[in-house]
Amino acid sequence: MISVIFDLDGTLVDSEPNYYESGRRTLERHGIPDFTWEQHSRYIGIGTLETLGILRDAYGIQAPVEQLLTEQNAAYLELARTHTEAYPEMRKFVERLHGDGIPMAVASGSSLEAIDAVLAGTGLDALLTTVVSAEEVERGKPAPDVFLEAARRLGAEPADCVVLEDAAPGALAARAAGMECVAIPYVAATADDPAFAAAGLLFPAGQREFSADAAYACITERRDA
Repeated sequence: MISVIFDLDGTLVDSEPNYYESGRRTLERHGIPDFTWEQHSRYIGIGTLETLGILRDAYGIQAPVEQLLTEQNAAYLELARTHTEAYPEMRKFVERLHGDGIPMAVASGSSLEAIDAVLAGTGLDALLTTVVSAEEVERGKPAPDVFLEAARRLGAEPADCVVLEDAAPGALAARAAGMECVAIPYVAATADDPAFAAAGLLFPAGQREFSADAAYACITERRDA
């Protein structure tokens, strides 16, 4: 049976504005007042802990990365509980798969607490009950660990899994896991990134172009093959 694994941020929900704002507040607290959206966008698709480690080194921040993560998570959770929306076509897609009994999981670079807050806040927690955070595996994306763990928890073979991803590191992770990828680039300008070249289905314009019907057809064709 086919199984479907969703990235969370930028794929199921548009949480990047919340990640940017929580990161900006955290960096500002540590003497970096001018962190821009453009700078933030370079790290889309990379786990929060890894991103903060990179930024800590780049800016010479003295605080331990664990402290930065705690501060950003607190700011993010405050925003996530009230300011996160699921993409309408994605919600439609999840509901359709759920109705068909297709196993699904969420595999994200976010913390478990953040994942749970977002899913609960959007009501998707009732449909997506298998969740894996990069905190629970040895390596984050672009390593395949989080997707392989999701497959294990679903009792699925990696070759029978399809991943939905919005970022190049996630697409690379799906490929490394031996899984097909449906790519919905969050940053449309990255649609020609070589990481997306092997995607079984690519929506170059991202969520503006994503179609639940087209994605469902891709999944069911693979299931029925």
